[in-house]
Formats: sequence, C-alpha cells, structure tokens
Amino acid sequence: MRHALMQFAPVFPEMFVLAMVSLILVVDAAASDGKRYLAYLLSLVTLAGAAFLTLRDFSTMPVLTLGGLFIDDPLSDVLKLFLYLTVAVVLVYSRDYLRQRGLYKGEFFVLALFALLGMMVMVSASHFLTLYLGLELLSLSLYAMVALQRDSSVATEAAMKYFVLGALASGMLLYGMSMVYGVTGSLGLGDIAIALQDGTDLRIPLVFGIVFIVAGLAFKLGAVPFHMWIPDVYHGAPTAMTLFIGSAPKIAAFAFVIRILGQGLESQVGDWRGMLVILAVLSMALGNIAAIAQSNLKRMLAYSTISHMGFMLLGILAGSQNGYGGAMFYVLAYALMSLGGFGMILLLSRAGFEADRLEDFKGLNRRSPWLAFMMLLLMFSMAGVPPTVGFYAKLSVLQAVVEIGYVWLAVAAVLFSLIGAFYYLRIVKLMYFDAPHDAAPIAASPDARVVMSINGLAILALGIMPQPLMAVCIHAIRASF
Repeated sequence: MRHALMQFAPVFPEMFVLAMVSLILVVDAAASDGKRYLAYLLSLVTLAGAAFLTLRDFSTMPVLTLGGLFIDDPLSDVLKLFLYLTVAVVLVYSRDYLRQRGLYKGEFFVLALFALLGMMVMVSASHFLTLYLGLELLSLSLYAMVALQRDSSVATEAAMKYFVLGALASGMLLYGMSMVYGVTGSLGLGDIAIALQDGTDLRIPLVFGIVFIVAGLAFKLGAVPFHMWIPDVYHGAPTAMTLFIGSAPKIAAFAFVIRILGQGLESQVGDWRGMLVILAVLSMALGNIAAIAQSNLKRMLAYSTISHMGFMLLGILAGSQNGYGGAMFYVLAYALMSLGGFGMILLLSRAGFEADRLEDFKGLNRRSPWLAFMMLLLMFSMAGVPPTVGFYAKLSVLQAVVEIGYVWLAVAAVLFSLIGAFYYLRIVKLMYFDAPHDAAPIAASPDARVVMSINGLAILALGIMPQPLMAVCIHAIRASF
C-alpha cells in the first residue's frame, strides 16, 4: 500500500488541485452572492497547498511515473512553483476589477485553477498524450475565460477567434505527433529520443512531422506568422483574463517546447533550428514595429508579447543547456513583467472605466508617484534597460546565440530591441511629462498596491542580482536533461 502511494507522490500536487477545484465548485454553488469571496480564499489556499506539496517532494533527479506518462524533475518543480506564484498574483490583481464588473464568481476561479492544472500536466509531461491532454485542458479553460463576460460582444468575438485558430493549431500539432509516431513507433519522449539518435530511413515523414509540430508550438507561443490571435484576444478579453493569458501560460508553453524539441527531438536540432530562426526574426520584427502604431495599451503589450516570444526562441534554437537555461530565465522574467504591465491597467481601472489607452497614463506621476515609478521599472525592463531584469534576460539569450556562431542573429535582435525601446519609453514620457487626462483618485486596494510594489521591486532586484535565479534555471535544465 505504501509503495503504491509513493508511486503517486509526484502527482500529489495535481491531485490536490483537482480535489480543491471540485470543492470550490460545491462551495460556490451553495454560497450566497455575499459570500463569493470564499471561492477567492479557497483558490489561494489551493495554490499554497500545491506549493507545499511540490516543495515537500522537490525532485533532485528525474523520476518517471504513471507508466512513463509523467515525469517529476527539477525543471517541472521549479516551473510549477513559479506557476503557483503567477496565478496567485493574478488573483490578487483581478479581485476588485472582477467585483466591479459582476465577474467576481466561482466560474473565474474554477477556470483559472483548471487552466493551472492543465499547465502543471504540460510541465510534467513525458509523453505526447500527456502533453496534448494538458494543452487541451489549458486551452479549453482559456476559451471559456475569454468569453466569461457574456454581455460583451467584443469578448465573445475574441473567444470565437481564439477557439477556431486554437483548434487549427491543435490539429497541426496532432498531425505532426502522428507522423513522428509513425517514424519512431513510440509516443514517449524518451523512447522517441532513443529511436532518433541512430537516424532513420523515413527521413521525409520525420521532417514533415517536425514542421507541423513547430507550427503548432509557434501558435501557442504567439510567434509570427501564427500570431494573429494575440492582439484581438488580448484587446477583446476583460483585462483580468488578459492578465492571466499573458503570464502563466507562457511558462507552460516554454515547458511544452522544451519537452518536445529539447528532449524528444534533440537529435534533430539541425531540422528545427532553421525554422526557429525564421520564427524568432519575424516575431521580433513584426512585434516591435507593429507595437509602435498602437494607441491601446493592451494591443501594444500584445505585440510586445510577440517580440518577447521571439527573444525567448533565441535561447531554445541555440540547442544547448546554456541556451535552454537562458530561455527559461527569459520566460520567468517576462511573466513577472507581464504581471506588472497588465496589473497596472487593473489598478488604474474602476467601475465603468478601462485604463487601457495610452492617454490614460498621462500625468500618472502627479496622481501617484510610486505607481508611476513601478510602471517606469516595468517599461524599462521590457525595453531591456539596465539595471532591470529584462536587460539580463536579453543578454543571456544573446550570449547563447553568439556561442553557436549566429552573431548576425544577435545583432538583428539588438536592433529590433532598440526599435522596441521607443514605444516603452513613450509610456514613461506620458507619465512624467504630460498633464493628467483623468484627475480621479486611484482606488486600488491595499493588497493590490503591496503586490504591485513587490512586483516592481523584484524586477529591479533581479536585474541587480540575477545570479541566484539564473543558477536555479541552469541547475533545473542540467539536472533534467
């Protein structure tokens, strides 16, 4: 009996989250409108409990369980801890916004936790079936979250676009997986890696399979030319949902890419590296150039996301442990920056007013010098200005690219980063040098203000002392590969 329980120990966090989601569904169904806060509190308890279980059984070496479907390794444990933290910050930022718009319901919290469960499965998947199961659980939850504001035609339209394009991407991903299965005779990532190490006579089907898989992965990351859903979904969804979509799923998408390309298809790096180079260059170019023309901050940050995913791909295409570690550091830093950027929109919003236009940030320094300083740190970090964490994140992936001899790609990335600095610094100019467009007091709750302060200061602290987080990322990669 004890041996059987120990076999399930790596899956305890997932089992706990699923059990708590079921409990929240029951509690919320029985609770009156005045007790909707119970779902919020239970969600935070769920995240704390999952973090405790993950830390208690923190893995020092890879452990396969559930018949090879699930892996518990340092990479999955570190990413899960960051997922819990990210979702907790999303819930704190979103509480007032949801309450003011009649969305403070159990559905939001249940969907957020189901999405988290999907991300946890993706992070710990060692098999194509588990990867796809986690991806679909995440995707279906996000589609429903975007459409949660039922009386908003814009949100409904965004959800429909997201659903249709997501279904196409899932189809491509499945087709690619089926072709790799046809070549190797296995769906397990470890078995696929072994089967491909000695080469194969079925070269053409394998390459076609890799092309379809990379196309599906590019959609989930929002890389060009599979980016078309990001601006519309980010803009059309309620900002609380945009905050969720723009942060935690990027961490899971990184794990998804690293599991398939870095572990299962590592020996075929020569085939997928060229595709990632094209995706990275196009993403950095279009993302940074298109963002300049945006007057809506959510759309600007959507194009910014596209460019950041291009930078993250630089680390992965390096095909080395240093590159993977740099990409992991980048995606964690980006999640932190994305939380702050969209969180600031939530803090400045109020009932009947969405602070999602650039002009809404005019004169913010006069209304709240501290929040203006936090936003300045966020914009500097996204632009890659030292001493913020964004600078070190970009430096780490550029070093990985230079190590494999792609100096021209590093130079191109720096040039696109300079273009991107323009629209980030434009926000700083509006906050500090323009007169306020709206003189209404900022009615953010104390807990959201505290979390925003920690968020901004963490970006500064990790920029000044990036070594501890970078060491964690490198160790997680090396111990898991």
